[in-house]
Parts: sequence; C-alpha cells; structure tokens
Amino acid sequence: MVAAKFQKPTGAFVAASWAALFIGAIVFLIGLWNASMQLNEKGYYFTILMYGLFSAVSLQKSVRDRLEGIPVTNIYYSLCWVSLLMSVALLGVGLFNATLAASEKGFYGMAFLLALFGAVAVQKNVRDIASHTASAPAVEGETTDAA
Repeated sequence: MVAAKFQKPTGAFVAASWAALFIGAIVFLIGLWNASMQLNEKGYYFTILMYGLFSAVSLQKSVRDRLEGIPVTNIYYSLCWVSLLMSVALLGVGLFNATLAASEKGFYGMAFLLALFGAVAVQKNVRDIASHTASAPAVEGETTDAA
C-alpha cells in the first residue's frame, strides 16, 4: 500500500485549530462554572465534554492510521464512531431535558461542537506536521534530534 502524503498545515490553520479547541472547551467550562445547576449536573456536562474530546481525537487518529496503512481493528474503529455519536447524543438528551433557557442550551451545544471540531483539527495538524517533518529532507546546516 502506498503511504498517503499530507501537506504541512499553515500557521494560520494551526492557530485557528488551537483557538477553536480552547475557545470551545473554555467557554463551555466557564458556562458550567457560572451555571445555577446542581453539582451532579455540572459533573454530567463536564464528563460529556471530556468524553467527546477524547472520542473525537481517537476517531481522527483511527481514520488517519487507516489512511497511512497502519492497522486499526474494525472493532476499535467502530467503537470510536459509537463513542463520538454517544457523546453528542448524551449531550443532546441532557440539554433537551435540562431546565435551561433555549439560549443556554444552544450555547452549550455550539461550544461543545466547536471544541470537538478543534480537537479533530488539532490532532490532524499534529499528524500532518509530524509526517511532514519526518519526510522533509534536512536543510544543510540544520541539526536534527537523530544526529
């Protein structure tokens, strides 16, 4: 199998990806901190955020591994998809049943999705940069870690 070649992402896209991840997650957490809900509800939403971020990164890694010819079992790949969809569904069910204003529900939903997008984009950029660095020939006069 021919290994896929990926372009190095631009600095602007890397910065935008990190910004999306941090803005989405931090805004979600600030909303939780300031919310007038019980501590167990806050814990539920915090756990869903962490579960969603982990499953999004894991899914992106699995997809990328498959593209690069790195073996990924079907069960793990399927579990990544199920986990991501479950995190989104659990947030949706929680918000649907919450006694929050519609604007608050939208706030949490959009911050959550922004954080998931940011996590996927950051993971993609990390892999692209590592792939580009490993395949780029060293410029004369540069030192590398391997030397």
